[in-house]
Amino acid sequence: MTWIDGVTELRRGRLPGALVTVVEARGHAPREAGAKMVVGPDRTWGSVGGGNVEEVAIRRARELAEAPSRQKVSADSRPGPETMTVALSDKAEYQHGVQCCGGEVTLLIEPLAVVPAVAVFGAGHVGLELARILARFDLDLYLVDSRAEVLASPDLAAAVAGAVARVETRHFPVLPEAAIADLPSGAQVLVMTHDHAEDLAICDAALRAPHLGAIGLIGSSAKWSRFRGQLRAAGHDDADVDKIRCPIGAGTLRSKQPAAIAVDVAAEVLALEEAAAARPITAPTGC
Repeated sequence: MTWIDGVTELRRGRLPGALVTVVEARGHAPREAGAKMVVGPDRTWGSVGGGNVEEVAIRRARELAEAPSRQKVSADSRPGPETMTVALSDKAEYQHGVQCCGGEVTLLIEPLAVVPAVAVFGAGHVGLELARILARFDLDLYLVDSRAEVLASPDLAAAVAGAVARVETRHFPVLPEAAIADLPSGAQVLVMTHDHAEDLAICDAALRAPHLGAIGLIGSSAKWSRFRGQLRAAGHDDADVDKIRCPIGAGTLRSKQPAAIAVDVAAEVLALEEAAAARPITAPTGC
């Protein structure tokens, strides 16, 4: 399988990795400039020459890819791309076997981070506009609704046409718990369905799912006051209930137009993802 297959599999499995590229080959070298390899947690795709040069690259690639999972660091201090030069000489120091081709290679190692995941429950007026915005960013976007006809609408298809994001629609006709359980670890959840009863059920299910990231609920202060009481009656303590943000949005716009609300919510979503860019990486829960 090629290095492109590796990028695809890491993205699909929501696993960290790194892309290794031969940027310069001087003298005799096993691979030419442009050769690529993708390194995942437990396998690789492609090759940059085998032997010591490849093993050194694999080990360093995994160190860079896994660094954010070992400690909390700021987004600005996360490991970035780096180069390394490996000599192919019998006089060079080798960690994993001798390669005496006589040349030298310079490698570029680029960490491939796990992209953010956002689940929007409710593809109505605001959900549609929010999907239109978030689809333009590199993330996994889940659009969930109890109404199959809404998810199949031409308007929604047009809103996410040409998306940068990986967009997936999910229909849940009865129980939101199933839709919540299948979301990946760390996913943000935004609740904005057409039915307050559905909103409440989704909030309840989200609070019972420890693998999720931030939870936001669209609505007024009156709606949130009612929901707080109902969620406490359902067994959630104040600390749990306070995990839900309501109303959602950055709070910078006063307009109640769906597109304006979506812009405000999207700004908050992206800010939260930037703040959590170095969150620990855990095993995925569904996809």
